[in-house]
Amino acid sequence: MNDQQLKQKYLELGWDTFTDEGFVEIAGPFFFKKDVNGMHFLFETSIKHQNRNHVLQGGALTTFVDRAFGAAARELTQANKTTTIQLNMNFLDSVKIGEIARLTPEITRSTKQIVFLSGNVMVDERLVASATGIWKKIL
Repeated sequence: MNDQQLKQKYLELGWDTFTDEGFVEIAGPFFFKKDVNGMHFLFETSIKHQNRNHVLQGGALTTFVDRAFGAAARELTQANKTTTIQLNMNFLDSVKIGEIARLTPEITRSTKQIVFLSGNVMVDERLVASATGIWKKIL
């Protein structure tokens, strides 16, 4: 399935996607939904995301988490812009190509200028990565 078909599939399922002419467009596509429980993110992996071991490249998963945390920081604090200060990733299990990674970031603290986030990346019920990060609101 190509990226356009993937986008159509998830748009029909009620997910939204990021429109980005930069790196994230190449690295994704990444999808999100908003509800009363926060923001939820989804990344269906494909052959273009694999490493030499034929599993998901760690940088692809890190890019997904970076985009998700940044989007959540903006949306949940109503900041117009944010930038990554720090992102910590702990890779706990490999992700096979074709699997779907999901993440629901949680804001653990927010100040006037700084947002602290955490989250677990799941494939079905399997924990594949945990992450924490710090974002700066651009005022």
